[in-house]
This record gives sequence, structure tokens and C-alpha cells, in this order.
Amino acid sequence: MFNLYIIKHTLNMKQYRLEKPGLQNIDFQSLLNKLLQSGGTFAEILHASSYPKYYYWDKIKHKSIYSSVLSREELWSLVKFLRASQSIKTVIKSENGGHFSWIKFPDYEKQVHDLDQNTGGRLLTGKSSIDRQDRYKYISKGIMEEAIASSQLEGANTTRNLAKKFLKEGRKPKNKSEQMILNTYRTMVNIEEEFSQREMSLDLLLELHTGITLNTLPQREQGRFRKDSDKIVVSDQSNGLVYHIPPRIDFVKTEIENLILFANDQLHAEFIHPIPKAIILHFWLGYLHPFTDGNGRLARAIFYWYLLKHGYWAISYLPISKRIRMSSAQYKKAYIYSEQDDLDLTYFIHYNLNRMILAKNDFIEYIETKSRENYKINTNLALNYGFNDRQIELLKYFYVNPGQKTTSTIHCNTHRISRATSITDLNSLSKFGFLNQHAQGKRMIYTPTDKIKELFK
Repeated sequence: MFNLYIIKHTLNMKQYRLEKPGLQNIDFQSLLNKLLQSGGTFAEILHASSYPKYYYWDKIKHKSIYSSVLSREELWSLVKFLRASQSIKTVIKSENGGHFSWIKFPDYEKQVHDLDQNTGGRLLTGKSSIDRQDRYKYISKGIMEEAIASSQLEGANTTRNLAKKFLKEGRKPKNKSEQMILNTYRTMVNIEEEFSQREMSLDLLLELHTGITLNTLPQREQGRFRKDSDKIVVSDQSNGLVYHIPPRIDFVKTEIENLILFANDQLHAEFIHPIPKAIILHFWLGYLHPFTDGNGRLARAIFYWYLLKHGYWAISYLPISKRIRMSSAQYKKAYIYSEQDDLDLTYFIHYNLNRMILAKNDFIEYIETKSRENYKINTNLALNYGFNDRQIELLKYFYVNPGQKTTSTIHCNTHRISRATSITDLNSLSKFGFLNQHAQGKRMIYTPTDKIKELFK
């Protein structure tokens, strides 16, 4: 989880604790009088403490809002009061007996509406619309990127380009990092193609975990809950600090039943929009940490499962973990703040909504750029040769990477097409003189010819 290591607890480890101000001696009535006399408003304080980020004390203490009349501790006391007055209790219990809660921060409605418009079926309508062939291509690209980034967050040690090459080649993993990526990729494909049609159950949860940890954990630890005697903690090996001690397993087993009901919308609770609800599921699984390893990848997979199940099919295009990995320190803090600042889950919800918006913007920018770059060449190749989008993409790839090669397996895995269709694509390009082909053992290797350069003059 968040680029840390799941390791056995040892006596020399120290648990990380947030810096917290002393608020015991603050006279709240006097504080309110100060604010009113200065002309200040609750709305301004709430906005300043929650926009553009949902701030904790370590950032609030440096803000200058009403600093002429309020001390830093007094400002924080007001922020905490206002947040508590607007909090929405969730069904997630902490092991200590409290419930996690959250608030609808200032730009919450706007963010959720934006994501509704762009991940629920209307992504890129109009001039940049996605046709059926493109849809499968972009889903494949998105799932690959998600599998790679989600595994890298858990310690998979490889570059994005090498990981993509490995997945496209379809070869067997050479090490644990490649196995993690392959497992996550296959799990994401299964969720997109099959699991999103199923209700959540203990069997499905264990099946997902087994798939994610195949050949990376001892078989006895796959698809079964950890034991208290495992003494698993979430820790950073670089400094020895423990960031999370998972709850006792008897508590976990009880709460997993509630998580399953919640995931199936069967737990009687106040309605929550599907997007923040998926984020809450992500956090809940991470907090319970029911397995010895694979919890982070599983939590993010369940997030995708829930949104796909509720009709957010375009979520498959968006490798959100790629955006999370770019700000992994903030991801870690979102967990820590949510657990240690009075169980305020808003930190985690706010962070993940922002990552979703950024991932959506990345995808739209990518598609629009590709559309502008490719319109002329795509039209010419389609008219003159009758090439499809997959063949055109391959020609562009070889133009930029003339020393590379491909096979029917790589082409098949890249576009999620049948082997017969893949061979037809490649043989057609060979027929027109754009590819050379030669046998290498039992495989046919395809390499570019100089004729490709003529297409892009």
C-alpha cells in the first residue's frame, strides 16, 4: 500500500504519529466572539481550509486567514468545529469503536458532476468520439497502464516501458515484479470482462486476491485472511516507521461481511454517490488489510469493480494508479490523515477525486492530440490501402521505432483481438511491402521496411 512494505512487526519499530496542536485551553465562546467582531465568516474559513486541497494542521498553521485576531491553534479549532458540524458518518468502524466520517468539501459537487459526465458513458462525444474499434484499443491501453502503476505502488521494480513490452509479448514472467504486473493485468481484464457482472461475495474477494498474488505469495497465503500471529504492519523500510497497524483479524472478519453488503448496496445507510462510494471501498479494504500481501492492489481493483458494475465503463480508459504513483507521498498522507485526524475520511476522498479528474484530463488531452496528429495520415492510409486503425497504429510505431519488431502475439495482446485477426493484419502489411517476415523457431517475426518512411514524408 502506497509504496511501502508489508513486513513482520518487530520491537524496534516506532509508529508514526501526526503532529497535533494543543486545543485544551481554548475558550470556544471567546473564539466565536473574536471571529464575529472581526467580520469573519464560517464559510470563508471552511473554504480556505478545504480548497484547493483538504488541509491538515501541518498546512493550516501556515495560513494567514484572520491571523490578526486568531492564533494558529484558534483557527484550527474553528476548522475542526466546522468540519464536525457538517460531517457525514460512514458505515466504516475503526477498531477503537468510532466511525469514519467525511464532508462534502467546496468543489465536491463540481468534481463528481464532471466525472459523471465523462466516465458514465459520454466520454469524448462529438469531434473526438471513440468508435467501437478505438474503445477496445483504449481499454487495453488503460488496463495495461493501471496494472503497471498499481503494481509499482506495491514495490514492483521495473520501468513502465519494459513492463508494457513484457505484457504485449505475452511471455512468462522472469521475476516477482513481472509476475505482480501480469497478475494485476489479468485481474483487471477479468473485472472488465466478467467480474463486474457478479455480486461481491467472500468467494469473489478471495478469488480476486488469489489472482493478484499468484506465484508471488506462498500458496498457503493466497486467498486466505492473515492471522494475528503474522504481525503484519505497513511500514517504510527507509526510516523504520510504522504507518498502519491493521486491526485484529476477528474484527476484520466481522467488518468484511459489512464491506460486502456495502459493496452490493445492501447495507442500510444513507445514499452515497457511486464515485465516492467506490473510493470509500478502496479505503475500507486498505484499512482492514485482511491479507498478508496484495491489499493495495486488491483495494484499487475493487474500486474499479464497483464503478464498472455501476455503469462507469469509461473508467477502464483511465489509469488512475498512474496519477497516484506520481504523488505517492500524498497518497500515503491521505491514508494517515484519514486514520489519525479523528477518522476524517475526507482526506482520502478528496485526494482520489482529484487523481480521477487528472487522469480523465490526461486521457482527453491524449485523444485530442492524437486526433489532430493522425487525421490526415489515417485518411490517406485507409483510402489508399484499406488499412484499419490497428495497422495504422503499428505503422506509426515502426516509423518512430524502426529498430523494433512485432509478432502476432504482441499485436493480439496490444489490441485484444483474436490470433487469426492479428495474423491477417500483419500479413496484409507484409503484402503491401511495409513489413518483412521471417521465422524464428516456431514464431513469425515482423520487422519494418524502409517503405514506411515514405508514408510520413
